[in-house]
Amino acid sequence: MTVHCHKPGAGLSPILRPSTGELLAGNGPLLIDWVARHGSPVNLIWPDELQSNLAALRSVLREGGVAHALYYGAKVNKSPALLAAALRAGAGIDVSSLYELQDARRLGADGTQLVATGPAKTAAFHNELINCNALISVDSLEELEDLIRVLPAGGPVQAVLLRLRPTNQARSRFGMPVAAIRLCLSRIADESRLRFDGLHFHLSGYSWESRAQALREAADLIDESRAEGFAPRMIDIGGGLPIQYVDQRAYQAHVGEQMPEDYRTGKVPASFYPYGGELSAAEWLRCLLRAPMADGRTVANYLADEGLVLGMEPGRALADQAAISVFRVLRVKAVGPDAHVIFVEGSSFSACETWFGSEFLVDPILVPAMSPPVAAKPIRAYLAGHSCLDEDVLSNRWLTFPIAPRAGDLLVYANTGGYQMDLLENEFHRHPMPSRLCVVQDAKGQPTLVPDTIGEAQCSARP
Repeated sequence: MTVHCHKPGAGLSPILRPSTGELLAGNGPLLIDWVARHGSPVNLIWPDELQSNLAALRSVLREGGVAHALYYGAKVNKSPALLAAALRAGAGIDVSSLYELQDARRLGADGTQLVATGPAKTAAFHNELINCNALISVDSLEELEDLIRVLPAGGPVQAVLLRLRPTNQARSRFGMPVAAIRLCLSRIADESRLRFDGLHFHLSGYSWESRAQALREAADLIDESRAEGFAPRMIDIGGGLPIQYVDQRAYQAHVGEQMPEDYRTGKVPASFYPYGGELSAAEWLRCLLRAPMADGRTVANYLADEGLVLGMEPGRALADQAAISVFRVLRVKAVGPDAHVIFVEGSSFSACETWFGSEFLVDPILVPAMSPPVAAKPIRAYLAGHSCLDEDVLSNRWLTFPIAPRAGDLLVYANTGGYQMDLLENEFHRHPMPSRLCVVQDAKGQPTLVPDTIGEAQCSARP
């Protein structure tokens, strides 16, 4: 069955890995059957892709001779299968809530595989982290005092990182300036139940240069702490590794040429995620490790010479190509002489950038319900969910479909594992939450689905 992808403007067709491309290219009827059985939208997951992404990052770290601790940022996706895949591959889990912690523990995570980096931890969350001996990143002096209050007398020593607020993110509400880090160190020195394991930071944006600058600031504090008798073992750089959704040249051309009239709102968004960035996550990491520290050593050499572990919490970069979201077309409605709205079944794309005044600059793929597809003129349209909100849209961009979608056709968004799939899921209008299922191969090598729920068979297992 032929799969048609519309080409709006410069054309922002998604980059597809073979597993996804093969499913979309030859299994239109199967996709339509899956949506009929499981509802629209349906989120399909390939857990093995997370393990491939982990392997790519580890290869760069080994190449640089860097000791490392990779934690999957669980907040990026609610899928237990992705959590399980990370654990099977030997990665840790970054948990930002009590509930993420509980899910990781139910899947077999040992406390030593867990780090908690969120900024506003509850007492219950602190208690559970202490009980399983997880590593805790402390966001503030106030949090440190909260943590000390719940530490059990005579219990094991609790390892902590202190979250630095680098000067290049001075306005952030997260982390602490250098003066506050020093106050925390003084407090830890007086508290035998705490051990200072190192520094953590997490920056906005996707620049490796800003991480290199933050590492240089962290290095000064590491030296200070050692002079005071501490023995830090880690600098944790958080996440923010970029991934490439679409071709770089096509993306740059599209962004450079877009006009207000390309959007139904009449406004070009002020900013976008770098969907067609220059670097993959592995290339980005290689650039960071080769960046110079203040004394001229590379980051990699500095970490090795100082006996420091590089901690990281990639989320989106590990979920790259691990999921797609499939919507069923409900209706196509004319809203002008050369303008249509395509309603899809379900509320809008859960974390669609339109909710944040931006846009998901990746074209959906049209899978016709009939083969060959019914001949129809090309149309220009934007995409909307079926709720009663005028802003419930998947795309404010005017998209040109070479074959006009019809009711029953499918629109597939690729690479939705990194926040897009489920960040803002809800049951608005009491519409059920989207189904989430893992794609595996059956005994005959054909794609089939297994549930993505804790307590079910592991999603990597073959039925």
